[in-house]
Amino acid sequence: MGVQLVALPHGTESRMRTAIVAGRVFDGTKNLGPKTVVISDGVIESIGDQAPADALLIESPGATLLPGLIDAHVHTDTAGLRMALQFGVTTELEMQGANTARDRDHITQDDNLADVRSAGFGLTPPGGHPEELFPKDFHPQRGGPGGRPAGPERVDPIVRAKVTTPQEAVDVVGQLADAGSDYIKFMVDDGSVEGHPGLPMLDQETLNAGVAEAQRLGMLTVAHALTIEATQMSIDAGIDGLAHLFMDRPHTSQIIDAIAQSGAFVVACVVLDASMMGITGSGLADDPRVASKLSPEWDSTLRSSFNHYPQGRLDDVLATVRALEAAGVDLLVGTDVSQPLPFLGGLAHGASVHQELQYFVDAGVTPTRALSAATAVTARRFGLTDRGSIAVGQRADLLLVDGDPTTTIGDTLNIREVWRRGIRQSAA
Repeated sequence: MGVQLVALPHGTESRMRTAIVAGRVFDGTKNLGPKTVVISDGVIESIGDQAPADALLIESPGATLLPGLIDAHVHTDTAGLRMALQFGVTTELEMQGANTARDRDHITQDDNLADVRSAGFGLTPPGGHPEELFPKDFHPQRGGPGGRPAGPERVDPIVRAKVTTPQEAVDVVGQLADAGSDYIKFMVDDGSVEGHPGLPMLDQETLNAGVAEAQRLGMLTVAHALTIEATQMSIDAGIDGLAHLFMDRPHTSQIIDAIAQSGAFVVACVVLDASMMGITGSGLADDPRVASKLSPEWDSTLRSSFNHYPQGRLDDVLATVRALEAAGVDLLVGTDVSQPLPFLGGLAHGASVHQELQYFVDAGVTPTRALSAATAVTARRFGLTDRGSIAVGQRADLLLVDGDPTTTIGDTLNIREVWRRGIRQSAA
């Protein structure tokens, strides 16, 4: 049975209590079974068995209510945030871009967009990653990574994030913190996976100094690392989390142990690794639940791929996910999606989160733990204390889907309704 509700003008329910009667509720950690979740004024008011008499009633006995999904690795703009929300992704965590605290009031107040947090721009040497990804004649119409105008006030964080010495790293971390970065990212990349070996790369002393300064300031640190060597460097520096899973060779017991003992989390981005290996998202684009929400540009992008590392083996990456899960490492769902450009292909905002969930399950992660990796675990590791779970007092960022994704992960794409801060998006 589908959702039964009274048709109201968009946004009306934000001014009244809404009772969602779901066949099952996944709270971010476990399946609570059939429950009635009452939301009011943008937050969850109660979770129980009764619907208040004065509430708008949404009855969906065959559906599952989930926390809004979180993509823990994106590069985004308002169009990307709007698209993400259509797929039930209510928060995106930007790992390079312009959506820092000083520049996102227009997003925070717009309930038609997913919410966002941002690193600003990652520390990297002059000429270092990600400059090699873009064609020399590429001039994006919408500005730099983040799709914002590329005027002087947008360029200065990029310039300031170029570092070559420990002292420069310390200085830039402070500048990024002052400019509104929510966390600090470090690029640890010699270009070997991207087909550009020999790129300038942060050395260990500079990385150590930058990480230490960020942590002194109380800021979370994440590292872009696509090889085992770069991963080990990041762990040695005391990094809080890895924004990628290495893909250059099979895992070793030593690197799994090092990550586990460090307490670092891993944003696996299996969909990105697959794209780097030349695997497109055509199968996802063919899914009618996805195709109806893709523009021609995004359809073309999803059907393309990065294809910089065709010698890689996706089975090795999945085996690494399985080993990290077995070792108790916190795995997070992320995609590395950015703009609708074929050379950044194989990914699409929102849609690729659902494919990443499928990859987790393919690797041997249970559906319930995969869903946690896209909700409660990410919220906990990034300090997002108001979201990621269905609990009293939490933001009413919610996703209602037909079926039971706690047993069949593909059901996450059976989207019926999405709420962002209690505003129903009618995403079906």
